[in-house]
Amino acid sequence: MKLKSFHNSMSSNLLLSSIQFHFHPQHHHHLNSCSPKAHQYNSSKGSSLTAQSKLAKHELLNLISDQDRGLKTQKNPAKRDSIINAIDALADLGSDTVTTGTSLSATWRLLWTTEKEQLFIIENAHLFGTQVGEVLQVIDVEQKLLNNVITFPPDGVFFVRSNIEIASPQRVNFRFTSAVLRGKNWEIPLPPFGQGWFESVYLDDDIRVAKDIRGDYLVVDHAPYNWKDILRLHVGK
Repeated sequence: MKLKSFHNSMSSNLLLSSIQFHFHPQHHHHLNSCSPKAHQYNSSKGSSLTAQSKLAKHELLNLISDQDRGLKTQKNPAKRDSIINAIDALADLGSDTVTTGTSLSATWRLLWTTEKEQLFIIENAHLFGTQVGEVLQVIDVEQKLLNNVITFPPDGVFFVRSNIEIASPQRVNFRFTSAVLRGKNWEIPLPPFGQGWFESVYLDDDIRVAKDIRGDYLVVDHAPYNWKDILRLHVGK
């Protein structure tokens, strides 16, 4: 299968693309919550921030909707700048939020990224007789696990498994533990290497936005399925 010949460059690219994200703590002064005026102020501020977040989120999703997971953005610097500005707006609005709680646990599906390694895989898989299906990031905060998953329909999948630690309200540290390229009747284990951390700068019931220390960005949404279901669909596992 041609997919086997793709595993060396693909594995190194995906492992590199997972080394990401930095957290910059910020300090804020709050009014006394016991004060009636403070309560009125905070309530009004909360409503205002919610409205602003909805607008900023809508703007971001609209900007990335036709970008083919980031492939088109690579050749359009003006578009990239607009998207990053929208991400920064969301990050500012979410700077006081905790994004490393149980809500981080989910099957996240790639919508858009600037990570060259993942984009390389998405763009070039066809040269090896295959194509990229879903690009997923599966996080389980309670079990301290992270799986990066790329499917190659109809019967290929690439896993990079990691252990994670919550480092701060928005930062997660991780260390790679294993990697494997799997086909219908074969699999190739790959030596895991590397560690890093990522920062989710915005998180709600629909999407998550992350920034990385290399200056890359990631936008994912809640996948409408369990990641094991997509594996059974694509690779029969």
